[in-house]
Amino acid sequence: MNPDLNKLHPYPFEKLAVLKQDLTPPAELAPIALSIGEPKHAAPGFVVEAMQTALDGLSRYPMTKGQLDLRIAIVEWLTRRFRLPTASLDPERHVLPVNGTREALFAFAQAAIDRRQDACVVMPNPFYQIYEGAALLAGAEPVYLNTLADTGFVPDFDNVSAATWQRCQLLYLCSPGNPTGAVIDTATLQRLIALAEKYDFIIASDECYSEIYFDEDHPPVGLLQAAAEAGHEDYRRCVVFHSLSKRSNLPGLRSGFVAGDAEVLARFLKYRTYHGCAMPPPHQVASIQAWKDESHVVVNRHQYRAKFDAVLEILQPVLPVERPAAGFYLWPQTPVDDTTFTQQLYAQQNVTVLPGSYLSRPVDGFNPGQQRVRMALVAEFDECVEAAKRIRAFIESIN
Repeated sequence: MNPDLNKLHPYPFEKLAVLKQDLTPPAELAPIALSIGEPKHAAPGFVVEAMQTALDGLSRYPMTKGQLDLRIAIVEWLTRRFRLPTASLDPERHVLPVNGTREALFAFAQAAIDRRQDACVVMPNPFYQIYEGAALLAGAEPVYLNTLADTGFVPDFDNVSAATWQRCQLLYLCSPGNPTGAVIDTATLQRLIALAEKYDFIIASDECYSEIYFDEDHPPVGLLQAAAEAGHEDYRRCVVFHSLSKRSNLPGLRSGFVAGDAEVLARFLKYRTYHGCAMPPPHQVASIQAWKDESHVVVNRHQYRAKFDAVLEILQPVLPVERPAAGFYLWPQTPVDDTTFTQQLYAQQNVTVLPGSYLSRPVDGFNPGQQRVRMALVAEFDECVEAAKRIRAFIESIN
């Protein structure tokens, strides 16, 4: 077996299960899970219908590259959403459909890393654990950049040493961030693009939360948008990952895409051809309809906005917690350490959250997720409000 498998950490939810295993919550309180970022809003009916009408596609093999009309729909969405120059993206060269961003984020490192070199992969801390696992199994060293309140939960890229950038082959970004909801601004993205040119690395920007935000007039900026505004219309060294899971409440469809640098994607397509991970034809047909429609995405944002308004009104008087710039997570400080908070909240109120330290790694003896928890406001409105009331009651009881 691959010895690098021994380097992988347990997944956060495995650790959470162990943390809860000896606890018995009150039987009279229905369980509420705020721990997993799985959208619970209804899938768009027209997308489901489109897939049902395309089931005859199961009788043929799909192409790894995906069908042209899906790639065209993706390019049109990217161009419209991020105000990219017309025709700067070619559906034949700049985009690949993938079976969800999780699969693609992992696979990308396997194709991008030259393990013959002393390679490192730079990533935010806390982070989506796929970044770390992808780096380790590609033979690279993960380098963690803490995301702290005093930098707006954006990594302090200016303090990364030249030696680290020299070793860097891949930089994972997550904007809007998981779990912080922080958005990296245009100027920072453009500085990173300049660093990628100087030190010869690829930027992989995970933007799967980009369509859940609170100000309709100011959607989060994307990496390709920042590149185009800086005059880099070839999107050199820039690759973005998008998904229908959060945007369209379709986590089970496993549909997303990778877009950006045409030369990089050509090599990634070669890898994926051997990987055997083409999207099923009915999923492609359904995805086309989802990428073409924005009305259901606007409704989705309204639902999240209402939940954040109600939950924050309940929690802010008793808990240091702020509305994120985007995404569907809260990232509050806890009055006790994060694992104790999680255990006692579950034991007393049957509400499950995720300890922040499970999403982070210690750097110089400090874990940036400690004394924070991640709360995913993915359930329906009434359930989120009920969870907030229970959390408040729990905090008031320990204070």
